[in-house]
Amino acid sequence: MQDNPEDLFYTESHEWISIEDNIATIGITEHAQAQMGELVFVELPDVGDVLDAGNEAGVVESVKTASDFYCPLNGEIVEVNAGLLDNPAMVNEHPYAEGWLYKIKIDKPEQVEDLMSAADYSRIAAD
Repeated sequence: MQDNPEDLFYTESHEWISIEDNIATIGITEHAQAQMGELVFVELPDVGDVLDAGNEAGVVESVKTASDFYCPLNGEIVEVNAGLLDNPAMVNEHPYAEGWLYKIKIDKPEQVEDLMSAADYSRIAAD
């Protein structure tokens, strides 16, 4: 089982969320990338897009499969990790660091309460 950083939040759909001020950085978890295998393509949202929690934000594709990833909180996309377009495997190499996907300005901070802790996510990731 992978270690899930304690200072992050998580979703059942295997996204991790780091929050600083009112900006959330979002990526896919170690567990998710390990299940997919080596990523070969990433489709990111556009800066300026406004998404609601649960909306599809983009797609990651590996040699095995393609999978949507979702926005965990309402907000506006303020930055994307353009480096992944040339090197999608960065998600595999550093899922909790350089492999982040995008950042949003949070519209409804109270939604953070709906996210999972590392311990809660570890239980679902083990299934």
